[in-house]
Order: sequence, then structure tokens, then C-alpha cells
Amino acid sequence: MHPIAKSLITWYRKNGRSLPWRLTTDPFKIWMSEIILQQTRVEQGLPYYERFVEQFADVKSLAKAKEEKVLKLWQGLGYYSRGRNLHKAAKIISSEFNGAFPKEYKDIRKLPGIGDYTAAAIASFAFKLNYPVLDGNVYRFISRLFGISTPIDTPAAKKEFMSILNELILGAPPDEFNQSIMEFGALHCTPRQPDCAHCIFKEQCVALSTAGPTSFPVKSKKTIVRERYFNYLVIKEQKSFYLKQRTSKDIWMNLWEFPMIESSKPLTIAKLLKEAGQLFNLEQAIFEPEVKKHRHLLTHQTIHASFFEFKLMFPIDPPEAWKKTNGKNSEKYPLPKLIENYMRENKW
Repeated sequence: MHPIAKSLITWYRKNGRSLPWRLTTDPFKIWMSEIILQQTRVEQGLPYYERFVEQFADVKSLAKAKEEKVLKLWQGLGYYSRGRNLHKAAKIISSEFNGAFPKEYKDIRKLPGIGDYTAAAIASFAFKLNYPVLDGNVYRFISRLFGISTPIDTPAAKKEFMSILNELILGAPPDEFNQSIMEFGALHCTPRQPDCAHCIFKEQCVALSTAGPTSFPVKSKKTIVRERYFNYLVIKEQKSFYLKQRTSKDIWMNLWEFPMIESSKPLTIAKLLKEAGQLFNLEQAIFEPEVKKHRHLLTHQTIHASFFEFKLMFPIDPPEAWKKTNGKNSEKYPLPKLIENYMRENKW
């Protein structure tokens, strides 16, 4: 076993967190945890994992569920394509593998929502196959330890890092090696305040002896954040209101929200009323002048949301896509966190 792998595994056995998906070799549960933890902190993902395991005993039960139920369970976790892909993959496994999770890396990799990292994680944790994982924690640790300045957002970096990992994993239990290297990055070799003074690799860490740990990893591209303006029409009829499903291939696809007008910049009240008048008869409603605004941050987008409330004096003939509901009945609809927060703040 490589000395670095041996040191990592020894550290992990003493310091690794006890998490439910680490206490099983069930590929269904491991797969579910890996999908939930994509772009998500462990603390946030844990209750969702427990909720899904409680609701679905196996792949077939997940495959039989309605997508709406899956998205409702996913509500608040973000990156909803993960939930949709989880459901799609369950259907594929149910039909093509008779509900048994595939054991070969190539078959795992073909499933929706599974990339190289997730396939390697499932293959090593569930089946002890010799595939190293490469995630943000691993990029950070390896780049610091070896002083790698190749930008990690380039194809060359992946090839370089995988070459190192393939050497390190040789002779080591692949499941423990992968868990240990990710856990070391998550708990010890952290992004902003790594504990270098007590690091088991401080004598050989190139970053520590040169540019400093926080100079690594290196990225070449700056994230471009898109600014979007969502103008929501909160149309209330006594205790009821209207929702509309997002069906385009965009954020929150298949989730429900208030009828919305998207604009390239903030809308004036006059402009908003003109646009709203094309959707329903404004003469049948009283416009509430107080506009409630929220700012919702996503990875590459900032949503500037404005909520315009209308109180109906008479029933309207809504567009076909609108669904009339109330606070209690709306619980069956999966909602973006932005809408969920608005409804909670307004005690609906």
C-alpha cells in the first residue's frame, strides 16, 4: 500500500464521521446518498437521505413513485435535476436490470445523473471496485500536497490528478481509500482554514512550503453569474390562490410557482400591470400596492424576485395551465425554496 494511502486510511479510521451511508454496502442507499450530496453539505443532505430511505425501500419502489412525489421530498434541497435523474435512473434499473443495481462501473456510469465521480464512489463503496474518486475535496488535497498549479477546470488537470490517484489507490481497500481522501479534505485540508500545524502531511506538503495552502487549487475561469428578474403574480381568491408548473428546461423544471413574468430588468408597477393584464382581467381584482422582494442566490444565477399581490373581487377565467389551490392543498405540489419561504413568511 502506498504510504500516503496508508496514512490517510489510518487517519480516517480514527477521525472519520459515522454516517449512515458509510455503515452499509447497499448500492441503492449509497447511490441515493451520493446523488443527494452532490453540491450539498452533509449536514443539509442527511435529513433528506433519511426521508428518502424511509419512503423508498428499494429501486423498484422509487421507480413506481410519481415524479411529483419525488420532487416534493426533494423540495428545498436545490438542483432539482438531481431528483428527476434519480427517478429516471430508478426506472432504468427497474426495467433493464430487474431492480438490481448494476455492479459494473460502465453500467453505473451510463445512468442519468451519474458522472465519473459518482460512478467511482458507488463502484468502490458498494462493490469494492478499484476506481478512485475525484471531487472538490480531493482536488484541493492533492493539488496542495503535490503543489499542482494546473487549473482544475481544464481537461488536462483531470488526467493529471487521476494519474496520481490511480497510483495511490493501488494495494489499498478502494472503499476506505476513497472515503479517507474525501474526508481528509472535508474535515482537515479545508478551503480557507486548513489545520496545517497538526497535519500528518505537513513535512511533505509542497503548498505549505511554497505559495501557501490557500493558493491551491488553481482555477482558470471566473464564474459568470446571470441576473434574472422574476415578477410573481400572487392572485388570491378568498383563501385560494393560483400556481403554475414550470415546464421549460430551466431551473426548477416541473416545480410549481405563482404565475410569473420574467423581465430583463426590474419592472415598474405600470409595466407590470400591463403585462399582468394580458394574463387575467385586472378589473376583477384589487392590486395590493406593497411589493415584497426577495433575492435568491443560485450557483450561477441571482434571482431578483418581486411578489405582486392581487385580491380578486370576482372569480376569473384563468389560463388552462393555472391550478387553483389553497395553503393546505398546495402541500402536494413541489415548490422552489423561494416560493416555499414566501408562503411560510406570509403564514399560508
